[in-house]
Amino acid sequence: MGSACAGAASVGVCYGMSANNLPPPSTVVGMLRDNGFNSVRLYAPDRDALAALAGTGIGVIVGAPNYVLPELAASGSAAAAWVRANIAAHPDVSFRYLTVGNEVAGSDTQYLVPAMENVHGALAAAGLGDAVKVTTAISQATIAVHVPPSAGEFADESKPFLLPVLQFLERTGAPLLANLYPYFVYTYKAAGDMDVGFMLFTAPGTVVQDGEYGYQNMFDASVDAVHAAVERLGVSGVDVVVSETGWPSAGGEEASVENARTYNQNLVGHVGKGTPRRPWKVETYVFSLFNENLKEAGVEQNWGLFYPSTDKVYPITFGK
Repeated sequence: MGSACAGAASVGVCYGMSANNLPPPSTVVGMLRDNGFNSVRLYAPDRDALAALAGTGIGVIVGAPNYVLPELAASGSAAAAWVRANIAAHPDVSFRYLTVGNEVAGSDTQYLVPAMENVHGALAAAGLGDAVKVTTAISQATIAVHVPPSAGEFADESKPFLLPVLQFLERTGAPLLANLYPYFVYTYKAAGDMDVGFMLFTAPGTVVQDGEYGYQNMFDASVDAVHAAVERLGVSGVDVVVSETGWPSAGGEEASVENARTYNQNLVGHVGKGTPRRPWKVETYVFSLFNENLKEAGVEQNWGLFYPSTDKVYPITFGK
């Protein structure tokens, strides 16, 4: 499948594989190209997917899964072996970030910074330190205050492990990856009772006034809240990449095809404008490429832009 999309997508996409009915990676990469996606997130270094992405120029975020963190943290040689097998073995893949873990929580957070340090050292030793930035992806649950964004703050239980992570990112010039879902802010009432239009980018005017800045959607508020939370810990200069966002098309409150289409289409048109405090493009990845049938029943199976048949779940265009 050649490229049939006029213009690049303004967002990247998350390619999850928690399903037993997905098309082969060669087909998936054709879909990425046909829809103009120039960046993709993988949660693990799937060999077939990386082989299909080789030489395409599509930027790749690749994950070291949570279960390998103890090994990577314990040994520089283990990290070097992991980098050799999963990164250096794919010289024609355009790796951008290596995420050490995804939404790491609880006692596993003790492994984060040691694993990040060892992987960073292994990439540098392999001559890849400048090309591939080492980071991690945090859960929205780490954020205690979303609005007003200037009061953004991490949860007390998250601060002890996030501070050394952020100091590592500040030192190495890597961004923080954050999984941000206005859908869950709405359904869990994490910012109180708010109208769903604020979540879907359909509010007709300012909903949250924060000093001189007016916010018309929760996406912008959440991004700026993460920046404020980072700065509140005394860290500066760390960019924020939205490594997951989206809206489910079925399986829960306000989960519908129409709302999913509205959120994701508006997101595509919005991210290039940036936020009120940072009016430049927010690097963003839509979750997810496919509906995944091995996930928990309910909303978790219904985040896909596409069915495994490769048909779109709803009409959407990804171009700027």
